[in-house]
Amino acid sequence: MDKLIITGGVSLDGEIRISGAKNAALPILMGALLSDSAVRVGNVPHLHDITTTLELLGRMGVTITVDERSGVVIDPSTLTDTEAAYDLVKTMRASILVLGPLLAKFGTADVSLPGGCAIGSRPVDLHLRGLEQMGAKIKVENGYIRATSGNGLKGAHLMMDQVTVTGTENLMMAATLAKGRTIIENAAREPEVVDLANYLNSMGAEITGMGTSKIIINGVESLGGTQYDILPDRIETGTYLVAAAMTRGKVKLKDTDANQLESVLLKLKEAGADIAVGNDWITLDMHGKRPKAVNIRTAPYPAFPTDMQAQFTALNSVAEGSATIAETVFENRFMHVQEMQRMGADLQIQGNTVLSNGEGRLTAAPVMATDLRASASLVLAALVADGATVVERIYHIDRGYECIEEKLQQLGAKIRRVPSSA
Repeated sequence: MDKLIITGGVSLDGEIRISGAKNAALPILMGALLSDSAVRVGNVPHLHDITTTLELLGRMGVTITVDERSGVVIDPSTLTDTEAAYDLVKTMRASILVLGPLLAKFGTADVSLPGGCAIGSRPVDLHLRGLEQMGAKIKVENGYIRATSGNGLKGAHLMMDQVTVTGTENLMMAATLAKGRTIIENAAREPEVVDLANYLNSMGAEITGMGTSKIIINGVESLGGTQYDILPDRIETGTYLVAAAMTRGKVKLKDTDANQLESVLLKLKEAGADIAVGNDWITLDMHGKRPKAVNIRTAPYPAFPTDMQAQFTALNSVAEGSATIAETVFENRFMHVQEMQRMGADLQIQGNTVLSNGEGRLTAAPVMATDLRASASLVLAALVADGATVVERIYHIDRGYECIEEKLQQLGAKIRRVPSSA
């Protein structure tokens, strides 16, 4: 197990490339199960969750070939097993996304109940209820979801009780091969959902309405091979922009898309950042100034993303003024606050809200990552802290950030990865 040692006090300056989106890559890789022939997925980030996904598919007998250009070729025609085993699924909640494709294509699936980050309740009952409405028979026993679809899934009118990204994705994938039309109401609108729909359409699916709260899928007989590049990671983009704002720096991020980040960019401008955008780049310049505190309320897309809440909590901890951040998506997503308090941050939790009084400085301390985005926020806090901060349990970071220390080094940060025993 590794740790990061970060010496704060450097204003970030330079250019980096943004990787493909983890939250788009996972459903897209699993969606390859729906194809009758090989698919090639490009711009795949090198992350622990990607490795887990490919191992999961490989265990099912799927043929995986990784090329040197961030591409993965997946041939599902060699599949021999429709079980997603606990030892892999427990490490990654997104593993549940094999359920819809396996059920639609092969008529059976045994998927372990998922694990992943400890950031609150993310029940899978919405997935299961939707599949049952499409004709699936489902039993949950011995920690496994055991599902069969008999004579195949049938189109249905599905009303989601709450907005769920993975629920929308699972049901959308299942519906591509169902008989008839499926309508998903109160669907998630995230760019990653749109990317998955575009990918499935490139395989021959008939999906419309993605990016709105009503997605319509006309089932088809079969899906075929395709070549598809994953969209840029908007959360990685936002994280590095916040890092630059906190350090009063100046950065250019390439191979990204500002259109996915409007709510984040608005808050960064409110914090005092000078931002410019192009077709595939974003620049941020603080002109050496300290950021101003901003009030935030998380909500499903296109509102402010819960996956950027921890990073802005870090920003507010060193910003001018006081502010509040309300978390409305997950009920247990403030575990980074206690670690930041160890670094001197003046933060108080009141229910689902964090109150911040900006300190001019933070002080280095040993801290421990608790989930993916929380761990990123601790790295950001360390970039501005006096002294050398040690961030432990960074396997959380490696689940969602490709080469984080290398990219920050390119921007001038004093950061290095060492074994935890060192």
